[in-house]
Amino acid sequence: MVRTAADRATAPVRGLFEEIGDMMILTGKTIVSTIRPPYPYGGEFVSQFLFALRLCWFPLLVSTVAFGYAAPGLQAANFLVLFGALDRLGGFFVLASIREFAPFVTAIVLAGVAGTAITADLGARKIREELDALQVLGVDPVKNLVVPRFLALMLVTGLFDIYALLFGIFGGIMTTLVNHAPLGPFWATFFTNASVTDLWGSVLKCTLFGAIIAVVCCYKGMTASGGAAGVGRAVNQAVVIAFLGVFAFNYVFTQTLLATHPEINVIR
Repeated sequence: MVRTAADRATAPVRGLFEEIGDMMILTGKTIVSTIRPPYPYGGEFVSQFLFALRLCWFPLLVSTVAFGYAAPGLQAANFLVLFGALDRLGGFFVLASIREFAPFVTAIVLAGVAGTAITADLGARKIREELDALQVLGVDPVKNLVVPRFLALMLVTGLFDIYALLFGIFGGIMTTLVNHAPLGPFWATFFTNASVTDLWGSVLKCTLFGAIIAVVCCYKGMTASGGAAGVGRAVNQAVVIAFLGVFAFNYVFTQTLLATHPEINVIR
C-alpha cells in the first residue's frame, strides 16, 4: 500500500522526466535527419516558414511596441526622470530590449501562434492515424514533418528577433518624445552600451528558442491521443512546456554569455 501511494505521488515527476527524455531523443533524431541526405523537405520548409511569417508578423509588431513602450519605456523613464537621468534610457534599452524583451516576446508570440498550429496539425494527423500510415509506407515522419518545422521555426524566430528589436527600440523613441526630451542622448547612450556581442547573443538565443518551441510542439502533436479533446490538451501542454523550456534555457544561456563576455556587464 505504501509503495502504491509513493508511485502515485511520484508519477507526475516521473512522467515529466520521461517526456523530457523523449524530447531530447526527438531533438537528436531531428538534428541527424537534418544533416543526413536525402533532403525531401524543401517545399514543406518553405510553406511552414511562410505560414509562421504570415501568422506572427502583426501580433509580434503590436506586442513589441507595447512592451517596449510600456515596460522598459514608460516605467524606466519615470524612474530616471526622478534623478534627472533620462538620457540613460538608451543604455537601459540595450539591457532590456536587446538582451531580454525582444527574444522573450518573439518566443512567446511564436509559441502561442505558430507553435500551437504545429501541435494541432500534427495532433490531428496522429488522431487520424496518418503518421502510422506514413511509417507503413516507409516515409520517415521526423524527416518529412518535424525537420521542416524545426528549421522553419528556427529561421523565423531569428529573423523576427531583429524585427522585434527595431520595434522595441521604437517604443523607447516614443517614450523619449512623450517626455519632451531630445533623441540625441538616447542614441548616444544606446550605441555606447550596445555591442556586437549583444546583437549576436540576442539572435542566437532567439533562434535556439525557436528550436525548443519546435521540438516541444512537434513532440506533443505526434504523441497526442484521445480524439479531439486529446489534441486540445496537447496544444495546452505544448505551450506551457515550451514557455518553461524557454525560461530555463534563457537563464543558462544568459549566465554563460555574461561569464564568457564580462565586458558587457559594464554599463557605460
